[in-house]
Amino acid sequence: MDRTPASDAPDAALLVAYANGDSAAGRDLLSRLAPRLFGYAARVLGDHAEAEDVVQETMLRLWRIAPEWRQGEAQVSTWVYRVAVNLCTDRLRRRRTRGQVDIDAVAEPASDMASAVEAMTEKDRADALQAALDTLPERQRQAVVLRHIEGLANAEIAEIMDIGIEAVESLTARGKRALKAVLSGRKEELGYENG
Repeated sequence: MDRTPASDAPDAALLVAYANGDSAAGRDLLSRLAPRLFGYAARVLGDHAEAEDVVQETMLRLWRIAPEWRQGEAQVSTWVYRVAVNLCTDRLRRRRTRGQVDIDAVAEPASDMASAVEAMTEKDRADALQAALDTLPERQRQAVVLRHIEGLANAEIAEIMDIGIEAVESLTARGKRALKAVLSGRKEELGYENG
């Protein structure tokens, strides 16, 4: 059976192929979706282990519904982000009710080419961003991460979060202002030029 390369096949086509027994299509879809879902969950939760759990649960749910997937009703990426958003929300709520303290965010792996100083600077920046994101209210944090870190369009975020586009715009604007306020006094410390 000749299959379209993963880079060309739409997500929905890969999901249908997986549901019809094509495990390679499932691997292709997983390799396409998992890194973005992980990035989102890690930023929202501030915990890489929990983010991995969210990605795993999201993908398990996708595999379960694969046989019933109706192409054209929703985008696969929107559906998985919505599941991931809900799973992250549940975990954040459980933390609040249990009184858990967030584990410090693990910095992104440093490039092999970066010097020790560059690696430390990047870690400090990632830690500062994560700490600033952690100060935002849950919905603002989700909207900011989806828009400015994951690069999704406002319309897609609105669908994922089940809110209007204006609400997305408001959440991201308030979130950006709050992040700027938290981080503005740290430009020099984090190695950014003033100005």
